[in-house]
Amino acid sequence: MLVPLAGAVALAVLLGVAAFVIFNRDHDCSGGKLALRVVATPDIQPALNKIAGNYNKALHSIDSKCVEVTVAKEAAARTANALAAGKVSADFWVADSSLLMESMRAAAGGDAGGAALPQVEGSIATSPVVLAAAKSAASKLSGSLQPSWVSMISAANVANVDGPGRKVRVLALDPQKNSAGLAALLAAAGTAKAAKQDKALVGALKELSGQLAPDSTALLASLTVKPGSRVPVGVTSEQAIYAHNTKKPESPVVALYPKEGTLSLDYPVTILTKDPQVLKAAADFKQALTAESAKKVLRDAGFRGTDGKAGDALSEDKGFTPETPAALDPPDGATVARMVQTWTRLNLGTRLLTLLDVSGTMALPVPGTNMTRMQAINRIATEGLALFPAGSEMGLWSFSTHMDGRGKDWKELVSVGPLSESINGATRKEQLVRTFAQLQAKATGDTGLNDTIKAAYTELTRTFQEDKVNTLLILTDGAGNDDPDGGVKNAELLQFLKKTYNPKRPLTILLIAFGPDAKKGKAQMEAVAKATGGEAYIAENILQVRDFFLQGMERRLCMPNCDG
Repeated sequence: MLVPLAGAVALAVLLGVAAFVIFNRDHDCSGGKLALRVVATPDIQPALNKIAGNYNKALHSIDSKCVEVTVAKEAAARTANALAAGKVSADFWVADSSLLMESMRAAAGGDAGGAALPQVEGSIATSPVVLAAAKSAASKLSGSLQPSWVSMISAANVANVDGPGRKVRVLALDPQKNSAGLAALLAAAGTAKAAKQDKALVGALKELSGQLAPDSTALLASLTVKPGSRVPVGVTSEQAIYAHNTKKPESPVVALYPKEGTLSLDYPVTILTKDPQVLKAAADFKQALTAESAKKVLRDAGFRGTDGKAGDALSEDKGFTPETPAALDPPDGATVARMVQTWTRLNLGTRLLTLLDVSGTMALPVPGTNMTRMQAINRIATEGLALFPAGSEMGLWSFSTHMDGRGKDWKELVSVGPLSESINGATRKEQLVRTFAQLQAKATGDTGLNDTIKAAYTELTRTFQEDKVNTLLILTDGAGNDDPDGGVKNAELLQFLKKTYNPKRPLTILLIAFGPDAKKGKAQMEAVAKATGGEAYIAENILQVRDFFLQGMERRLCMPNCDG
């Protein structure tokens, strides 16, 4: 009996030694530690930190060194800026959206310039971008806003004074600082274009630019504030809502899924290191992120899988729809770059001088209303002020004939300057509103348009500001120049504008003409506007002027090359 027993003991020892050798070969830390520095966006960093902890405990060995993963959190935009400047210190980056890399490649010059940027190496999780409302307020939305991008645009459109914005206040994230904000911008722009709602989109973006939250945490916290007459609705990622609700706020937030479909954050992996050993460690950790145990950690944190499937964290009783939401087609890099530029140009500072016709015909009634032309245009112009933030610089001249001494056809009513600046105890914006309300047509006045344009264009050229979109806006009910004293001739004005206009310092003219005589002067008015890269609009109905304000805002996106 002793011989077989001894043999068994010897076999067990041999097997134990073999197992020890195999274990130590795969977990050999004799060479010390190999650091892998991971940087991730704040939303996914806690889950990755947990996965990294489990990974480190398993003693993954590369060239006799045990990999030690650390996960720091940093906003994707900040990491992207550091990467573009060549100052990134991390080895492994988990951003929140591939859209950010597309934007960076486009900014670097497309395929050629973007080739120097590291390639994205797959995704580890997803989270759809959704609308969000406090659970206590969501029931109030059914009659005023259906969950869709088009409805959100309508509610946010500052020019839609009778729309759902009377009952709903839309909050957004800055597309230049937040990937969920960028995804929302792209989703809204794509559906607006498909629905032919481009003008409404411009009005919405102008409104949203003044109601931006710095991050999802601040946005969701603002939704829980007891609403007044308007219900606050935000746009953020589904996972951000889950994370918010885990803190057990007084009023939980529910996700509302746009009916047209949506874009998702896809949490791409980008390996940044060039060190051969660290590259091996990065590849090994990337592989570990695909393990079922890692996927479960991510699902438990409110993320979906790369296939869009949800875990138990995103259940209906917690305010979510577990089914995979419909997906919009992802935009290409050029589209991403174009929309980022759109947002940037829409939010450039504004320097605008309005020339308002006060000739005798402005006292005529507008058919179908109880207003005169002057009253109608003043009301619309006052509404138009809402399109511009307080830092915008604006001013107002009136024009007819003999306005400020014989031979002078214009009069400065409010000097150009910041809307928030105080003038005689009131802000410039308040002065403009008051002036518009008090303006009267000059009963015997004609339309000294050409002299006024030349004087105004000369003044704005002299005071041009590089960091703003400089514009001369003209509102007239005539067919162009009608000055019995002669003054500047049509050909002379065009020659002046073509000579004075500088595409490197673009001062554009937007001319809006209304009234039955407007079409007669269409050719000359279009020539005047085009000479400065601008546009002339002929309104068949004075109430169309509101739409033309928005079309004028759209022109800001392409100036000075709108027709190139």
